[in-house]
Formats: sequence, structure tokens, C-alpha cells
Amino acid sequence: MGLMRIVVLTGGIGGAKFLVGVRAHARQIGAEVTAVVNVGDDVRMHGLQICPDLDSVMYTLGGAHDPERGWGRVGETWVVKDELAAYGVEPSWFGLGDKDTATHLVRTQMLTAGYPLSAVTAALCERWQPGIRMLPATDDRLETHVVVDVDGERKAIHFQEWWVRHRGDLPTHRFVFVGADAAKPAPGVLDAIAAADVVLLAPSNPVVSIAPILAVSALRDALAATEVPVVGVSPIIGSAPVRGMADRCLTTLGVEVSAGAVAELYGARDDDGLLTGWLVDETDAATEVPGVPTRAVPLWMSSEEATARMVADALDLAFAADGERP
Repeated sequence: MGLMRIVVLTGGIGGAKFLVGVRAHARQIGAEVTAVVNVGDDVRMHGLQICPDLDSVMYTLGGAHDPERGWGRVGETWVVKDELAAYGVEPSWFGLGDKDTATHLVRTQMLTAGYPLSAVTAALCERWQPGIRMLPATDDRLETHVVVDVDGERKAIHFQEWWVRHRGDLPTHRFVFVGADAAKPAPGVLDAIAAADVVLLAPSNPVVSIAPILAVSALRDALAATEVPVVGVSPIIGSAPVRGMADRCLTTLGVEVSAGAVAELYGARDDDGLLTGWLVDETDAATEVPGVPTRAVPLWMSSEEATARMVADALDLAFAADGERP
């Protein structure tokens, strides 16, 4: 028997924390991990290509993230940000740290030279050694935009402007994944799904972290066609997100903020959806999802060990039906 191959769809800071536990458990059982990471947050600012979710995963797994802020580099300084402000350069609401800026400079230089994002990501990971394979969902432009009302006008703004500048505090109507129609999975993504023994959906924001990945139609089709287990981990505990703004995003869609409602967004495999299992917190032990076996375990990612136990529980649920695991 070969190594178990685990594919994780992930995005955001919660998704990065989850991957720390996935990596820890994978090391215990001898498994290979491929993370397919959201690019919907990606944005061009000050001439630099910024990939917040790829960087959150890379820095977190590389031991360089700021645990207090939850994003960016630990020990960050802000000289460039202050100098840009002194020049009056917009956007002033988006702060780039000095160390972080170096990452964006390297990425932008490589993209300009013609390298695809997947190759750039692999090159950046040479420094950080995340211990898993990181793939962007797509090398093509795919950005999450938000249709809002601003100053009496309805328009679409980039997700970063909606969340960082306005803190999501605008009349919000819908989320649009610009470029999704033409986007193709990045090299390696379909192969990873085809070779996987199990697919996990991280407890990331279902609307702006996981949905943009699934908006790449060939990627979603591959997941829908796979015969291996697909187990999701709820990003909602009780009636609140573990972190972030999943509640605001779900409310915009008219979806209840609950573990069960998020599972129904993903859908059961037997009903043209994705899930064969759904992990919820003990608080939500009464959750029932039509067509999807659920299991209640502690879901607070309070430590690497606690998160690794969650991953072990997810794999137990994945293989509970047939008792077979690689």
C-alpha cells in the first residue's frame, strides 16, 4: 500500500490553521497533502500582485505568520506603508508590510516574466518549506467582487475593498467570481484530485474562500465525479463563524448561519452535491444534513494537536462507511 493522498480545499486564515493540523496528522500516518488554495482574494495594488490566501498558508506553514494579527509576517515593519501615505498614494486603506512587500515583488516580477502563478507559488515555497504541496485553484484571473450600494450607487467592488476598507458594512447584494467562466484548474490540481484517497473541505468561509475554488467548473466537475470520500469541516460553531465574516457572507445569500445550512450549500453527493461526510462541533451535535452522515467532535483549533485530532476525526468519518482506508 502506498501513502494516503489527502487533498484539501482551503482559503483564509482558518484554512491555513487547519492545514497545520492536516500536516501534523499526515506526518503521523505517512500521508501526502496537496492544498488547493483560493485565489479569489487576489488583487493588484501599488503595481504588485497580492495573493492573501496563498501567502497566509505559506507563512503559517513556514512558521513566519503573525499569530496575534492572524495575517501577514511576524515581526513586520511598516516603513513602505508610511512612505506611501506620506505621498498620499491610494489605496491608503490597504497596508503592505515591508517583509510582505518583498514576497509580492518577487511574485510580480516572476509573473511579468511569464511564469504562471502555480510555478511562482512553488518557487516561493522553496524558501518556506511548508511541508505540503500548495497549488492555486487556477493560474487564470479569478477575483471575488461584491455587488454593493455605495453613496446611493449600486456597483461591484473588489472583495478586499468590501472587507478591508468597509469591513463588510455596506448594503451587500451578491458575490461575483470574475473570470470564473474562463478559468481552468492550475496544473496539478486535476491530477491531485484524481489521485486522492480523500478530499477535505477546510473550515474556511464557504462563500468567499471555498466557493471561488468551486467556481472553476472543471475543478468542481472533478470533485463531483470522484468516488473517494469528500468530508467537510464546519466553519460555523453554534450560530457564529469560528473566525472571519462567514456570517455576513451567508446572510447576504439568505443562508442561515449554522453548520447544517453550510453543509446544504455544498450538498450531498447523492443529490448532485459534493459531501459524503460533515464534521460539526459538539455544540451542534443535533445537526442533521439530508444524505450526509455527520459527526460531532471538538472543532476549536486551539492548538496544533487539537487540530490534528479534528483531521483524524474527519478521516475516520471519511472511511467509516466501508471500513477501508489506504
